Amino acid sequence: MKNWVQSIICFLLVFSLFPHTMSANEQSAVSLDDVKSAILIDQHSGMIVTDKNSRESLSPASMTKIATMLLIMEAIDSKKITWEDKIRASEKAASMGGSQIFLKAGEEMTVRDMVKGIAIASANDAAVAMAEHLAGSEEDFVKQMNAKVNELGLKNTVFKNTTGLPAEGHVSSAYDMALLARELLKHEEIIEFTGTYEDYLRKDSEDPFWLVNTNKLVRFYKGADGLKTGFTKEAMYCLTATAQKNDMRFIAVVFGAPTSKARNEIVSSMLDYGFAHYKSKTMAKEGETVTEARVEKGSPYLMKGVLSAPLKWLSPVNGKEQEVKKSLRVSKELAAPVKKGDEIGTMSLIVDGKEMSSVPVVAESDSVKASFGELLVRSMEEMIR
Repeated sequence: MKNWVQSIICFLLVFSLFPHTMSANEQSAVSLDDVKSAILIDQHSGMIVTDKNSRESLSPASMTKIATMLLIMEAIDSKKITWEDKIRASEKAASMGGSQIFLKAGEEMTVRDMVKGIAIASANDAAVAMAEHLAGSEEDFVKQMNAKVNELGLKNTVFKNTTGLPAEGHVSSAYDMALLARELLKHEEIIEFTGTYEDYLRKDSEDPFWLVNTNKLVRFYKGADGLKTGFTKEAMYCLTATAQKNDMRFIAVVFGAPTSKARNEIVSSMLDYGFAHYKSKTMAKEGETVTEARVEKGSPYLMKGVLSAPLKWLSPVNGKEQEVKKSLRVSKELAAPVKKGDEIGTMSLIVDGKEMSSVPVVAESDSVKASFGELLVRSMEEMIR
């Protein structure tokens, strides 16, 4: 009965890199007067379509959990944890206020269920429990979050906790949140959670707990499947949203909307504008061979470099024809051993003279250290030439 009441309470609460910018005319196409800052970017290329004060440092509230989920997904990909690992809630995790799934101290849930709680219900208790499991303490996990911020070159973000609960100096920006969202979306499994509107935890128990997504766009906006809402009195209503249509995926971020309704309407308008006024074009496909590099003392000594992702850009539907070029940079110091998938260079997209995005070029196959015999034969062949 207690958990049923908590579920009803939760339900009521729920309802209460480095891209370049497009032209000023395009930016003014969506009214952003009612928000403190905002940005709309193309997920594939990082090109900015709409921008308002996107570098201003503000309180991100629960959008902080985008970074929390990013580190969790990286831990899963690196096999540090698995989806079925059991996570035990500490006294601290169980005592977290705000949005929560009402973990009890000592209660265990799988990583999958913890992520479900974070992504759908914005659960502070689940976020802290995961942080403590991965880093030993929330404080050490936050250090890892800020290290990731520095790694990505984000200039306007400092995290003080994993949840987004109010804390002095805990800030981010619309631009930084958009880039964190791009990183998170590289882990495609996260959409399984952020794109779910409703689900249950403790489903087979006597007290199942109903989850309803705090991001209403995943139900009411076609193509929306993430990512994270945020609200505090200081931050007001915030949202980092993503939607996919017609081979395009946009990320829209707003800080400081006056109401949840206004937040959703503004983000919907931003997404509508992007999908209506732009089309996606592909310069090169994922897996396409773009170079052949020599590996010092390698076997084989010639290695194919392929794109790790498609090289795409946005083109205005009714705009002028753009001048589009590719620029390839390959490491000059490749030495065996090189493993399949190792980054050996980058390919950049140049649109109208500006570098819009870049994609890593990776090794198509392994190159091991050549034997003495292979090196001897190779030397003799080079002498004959």
